[in-house]
Amino acid sequence: MAKPRKKTVRKQRKPKRGVSWRRWLWLMVITLMLAMLLYTLYLDRVVQARFEGQRWSLPAKVYGRSLALYPGAPVTLEHLEQTLLGLGYRQVKHPDRPGEYSSFRSRVLLRTRAFRFPDIDRPSDYMEVTLDSQGVESLKRASSGDPVGHYRIEPRLIGSLRSAHGEDRILTSREELPELLVNALIAVEDRNFYHHFGVDPIAIARALWANLRAKRVVQGGSTLTQQLVKNFFLNPERSLWRKFNEALMAVILDWRYSKDEILQAYANEIYLGQQGGRAIHGFALASRFYFNRPLEELDLPRLAMLVTLVRGPSAYDPRRHPKQAKQRRHLVLQLMRDQGVIDAQQAAKAQQAPLGVEQGSLHSSGSPAFMDLVKRQLRRDYKEADLNAGGLRVFSTLDPWLQERAELAMSKQLKALEKARGLAIGTLQGAVTLADVETGEVTALVGDRNPRYAGFNRALDAVRPVGSLIKPAVYLSALDQPGRYQLFTPLVDKPIRIKGANGEIWAPDNYDNLIHEDVNLQQALVESLNLATVHLGLSVGLKSVLDSLYQLGIRRPISAYPSLLLGAVSLSPLEMTQMYQTLANGGFSATLKSIREVTDSQGEPLSRYPLEIESRADSKAVYLLRQALQEVTRSGTGKALQWLLPDRTAVAGKTGTTDKLRDSWFAGFDRRRVSVAWIGRDDNTPTGLTGSSGAMRVWAELMNSIGIQSLVEDLPRGVEMVTIDPVSGLRGEGCRDAVDYPVISGSITLDSAPCANSHSLMDDGVKWLQGLFR
Repeated sequence: MAKPRKKTVRKQRKPKRGVSWRRWLWLMVITLMLAMLLYTLYLDRVVQARFEGQRWSLPAKVYGRSLALYPGAPVTLEHLEQTLLGLGYRQVKHPDRPGEYSSFRSRVLLRTRAFRFPDIDRPSDYMEVTLDSQGVESLKRASSGDPVGHYRIEPRLIGSLRSAHGEDRILTSREELPELLVNALIAVEDRNFYHHFGVDPIAIARALWANLRAKRVVQGGSTLTQQLVKNFFLNPERSLWRKFNEALMAVILDWRYSKDEILQAYANEIYLGQQGGRAIHGFALASRFYFNRPLEELDLPRLAMLVTLVRGPSAYDPRRHPKQAKQRRHLVLQLMRDQGVIDAQQAAKAQQAPLGVEQGSLHSSGSPAFMDLVKRQLRRDYKEADLNAGGLRVFSTLDPWLQERAELAMSKQLKALEKARGLAIGTLQGAVTLADVETGEVTALVGDRNPRYAGFNRALDAVRPVGSLIKPAVYLSALDQPGRYQLFTPLVDKPIRIKGANGEIWAPDNYDNLIHEDVNLQQALVESLNLATVHLGLSVGLKSVLDSLYQLGIRRPISAYPSLLLGAVSLSPLEMTQMYQTLANGGFSATLKSIREVTDSQGEPLSRYPLEIESRADSKAVYLLRQALQEVTRSGTGKALQWLLPDRTAVAGKTGTTDKLRDSWFAGFDRRRVSVAWIGRDDNTPTGLTGSSGAMRVWAELMNSIGIQSLVEDLPRGVEMVTIDPVSGLRGEGCRDAVDYPVISGSITLDSAPCANSHSLMDDGVKWLQGLFR
């Protein structure tokens, strides 16, 4: 019997542990590589989307008005030179480069800068201006001698609107960057810039060694590309992950774009300073901010200062830390010398140069009060996003030269008034407005005794009782009824008591607490008599007075109370400027404006704000009123102007004083400009100043400093002169003390006074002798 076969059992091989581990390792590596690839592709898309889209939010830039030069232009040598200095021009022996000028006696040579105006892209010019006591005598091109009929100096940048992130910059191209600046930047910050791939391992190793030796961080290894990535794409978080992203994105950026494109972006992005809530980015804006000059006009010491700021705008701020800034600049110049960018002689000379910082218009924020007016007008016409990011160029009506004089007038007179009256320094506040009579363009605006303070804007928002400044509207209402009222019409000046709806009695008084007999309409306005004004206003009707106010340009709703007649209505200095502009312009109202034109970032026109004039009041009645307002400044409440202004200067105006001397007002005009000044206290306590002793001093200081053009009042059609006997109020040709008054033709029929045309024997003898020689 056969033996049964043994069943063989095959032994199963045990899996080798190492094989599974390596497999999982390869799987993890592949997964990580794939994830890295996907993440790199993601970052690549992020870099491209941001770098090729709208890279920066560009707030709207606001420019002042250009100085117009033409034969006969009323521009003094001081005016021209201060305009050029405000633009950052340099006075030299002979101007060879844009932004330079020379002055000898009454002859000025200047190399203007190229500028894109809304209507023309104008290149740099070489101009010769000759001036005399009247203004510009001749204007020609210095190179050819060809006469020029009209020329505009480029406007001054007075400010910009804040972007959503508070950043501001002026974009510049790679071609516009000075090569000396580029070479200095590379020598100091990234000497291998043109050779590395976005990250520089040699620089990293060098920095690591230096930091280990010093046992602290004394040197960084970041390239310019990494610095750009850090500022442009990443948040300020300090972590290894952010550093990893920075390096990877720098490699991507270097692979995708040229070195010149990276340099251009860096030059526009780099943070270089702070002005309040406004961050200064880019070399072009920093050049204006620190030196009040375009970037292309900077010399070696100033360019080195900009590179100095790259390392730390706060630590090396040349205004706050000049010593540290100069030490760092010294090192920058030394590195430039070591790298062969400049030679030893250039470095030594530049190291001895001053920092060259100037308090330019950009640093001083221009005029915040005027900028406030510009913003309000812009926001009526543009979306906030366009103003904060669209790069609009706004050409405003502000005249920087007039603005500076308005600021000086306010500052000087407030200090003088406080000193003369023993008031605590800084307790008085004020506002000044200045506008063109014909166009309504606001050329200067001061909203605080500190004109750089961007807080409460009193010129626009100090809505205070205007006192007697309102009275011309009352008298215009009467003169609009020539059948009833003329300048020589007798008025009642006696006490009056009016019971209000709440039962209270309103009983006004004259300022001098006296009753004036034998007063006529013009005298009542000239002497600002309250009682005569109230009687007149009630006679013509409160509705008529309100209509006159609205005709003169007041838009604010006003209640028809009798106290309105004496200025118990609160308005702002700008609103009063609108009212007096209409009077100054003969009844033609030009809406006050702060903007002339707006273009896009490329200079293409978007909006124009043309001259809009509307006839709002009868020009003949306004002419009569203007004669009375001139008399205010000759013999009335404003007669102090006779010694505050040059001799025989003809201006018109009105003082205003409120209860308990809380507000001091003056509104006045010459042939070209209308201005309103206000002085008061923010807590509404008394100032002790009347309109003539306070605000009128500011007005006179301003008008004296800018030059007055006396009023020339030609008799308009429809108006004739009559001679009135002050005793009888009848025609008084030949009467003693007779006064000539303008009247609207055909509006009155008057008999002759008993004294009219009476002749003495001497008069007859003179006429007989005159006849012999005819």
